Amino acid sequence: MTTGPLPIRTRLRPRPAPAPRRGVRAAFRGPLAGALCGLLLASGCGVLPGGGDDESPVTVMTWAPLHTTGTNAPGMTAMARAYERWVNSGGGIGGRELRVLVCDEGNESVAAAECARRAVREKAVAVVGSYSEQDAAIFSPISLAGIPYLGGYGITHEEFVNPDSYPVNGGLPALIAAQGAQLAPDCDRVALVRPEGVTGDTWPDLLRAGLRGAGGKGEVVDLPVPVASSDYTPQAGQVLDRLAPAPAARRCVSVALGDSTAAFVDSFRRVAPSGSTGTGGAEAGAGGTGAAAGGTGAGATPAVRVGSVLGSVSQRLVDRSGGASGPYEGAAVTGWYPPASDPRWATMKKVITRHAFGDNAIDPADAGVQTTWIAYTALRRIVESLGEGPVTARTVRDALDKGTKVSTGGLTPTLSWGDDYARSVIGYPRTANTRVTHLEVRDGRLVAAQGTGDGPGATGDAREALESEPTGSGGRE
Repeated sequence: MTTGPLPIRTRLRPRPAPAPRRGVRAAFRGPLAGALCGLLLASGCGVLPGGGDDESPVTVMTWAPLHTTGTNAPGMTAMARAYERWVNSGGGIGGRELRVLVCDEGNESVAAAECARRAVREKAVAVVGSYSEQDAAIFSPISLAGIPYLGGYGITHEEFVNPDSYPVNGGLPALIAAQGAQLAPDCDRVALVRPEGVTGDTWPDLLRAGLRGAGGKGEVVDLPVPVASSDYTPQAGQVLDRLAPAPAARRCVSVALGDSTAAFVDSFRRVAPSGSTGTGGAEAGAGGTGAAAGGTGAGATPAVRVGSVLGSVSQRLVDRSGGASGPYEGAAVTGWYPPASDPRWATMKKVITRHAFGDNAIDPADAGVQTTWIAYTALRRIVESLGEGPVTARTVRDALDKGTKVSTGGLTPTLSWGDDYARSVIGYPRTANTRVTHLEVRDGRLVAAQGTGDGPGATGDAREALESEPTGSGGRE
């Protein structure tokens, strides 16, 4: 660059003239500023180094798959929009207008990469509260631009190792490990039904680590399945066959398929002989769902306990599946945050009521909606920490990297991602929060689990299980 701010400033300052009277200074301020701006634009340099328009909005992006045959998360982009309306109605974020861009990530690499490139073009200061399994497609563009990824859903391993990622929860790895701890007292054999592909390849080891960390000795059977199917009858039969070596009352299945979980559980029920399904009863064990073996032999077998993770099972799914008389009654469900009934969600619920305009995509009990709320809460704290200074991708990232503490009103532990953050998890160095919650479906409601016997209580920590060394092939048979 041969011309720019420094040469111009040097020519203007050698012999400063006496300061003009206030009225004269005001008269010349507009023309002089315009001339300088014209020269700067002509030089191609944009703005003065370190400068920025304090009046410009804080632009961020939230992306998620919205219309796919697999897992969709429309509540995340809808929650981002509601947060934008709410915070701007109260004066903005850090005194600045918040501008939220949303993008349909499409659950495929081309669309995901375009969302990331759009974030770069629009000069987003962060990608906030988003969902994507396309880690390579999303991180390459935003990493090159220095844009932080704040509060992604936590579906991929990359979110917990990439220095551009600032997660607010322990992700699916923490939930799978916590699921093992929750099922440990009741299960001698657990079939893990999870998506095909590399995203879930570490999950069997994590589930096993959770089982054994809680004192269980259960075996794990890995069953990866496609996530775009509407009928899982063959796979349901495989689950029942593979559980057969365990004692009848000690068989469990953990289903983590996102939106496809409902389809699998429906298929799981259909393989049962007539009259052998139901909930409760002596054969159901510890609150298990009644699903019996069919297709492979005569007669019914005792119920298999169902487990899952928040995001695959929600209160909305429980309601539309029959509530207390449906297949999820007694199911063990692990999550990151307090139950939706917890008073700590009161502000989020108020924002949804007043600023979502009846958007049915926003379910206060949905893990994606909750993660987006927490991610935007973190963004607000970070922007406020910058005071009157410029808000750019670089300044936001610097504030995150220096260890700025973020309080979320008790929904998570205090969050911090600085280099000196002592609680980072071995193998998952970006993790700032390993807290988990143990939930169960009781009387048709998704509520905090009741600790009984050797079982976990309502809260736990997945740190030790996440740090456990893999034990082998993941238990696939």
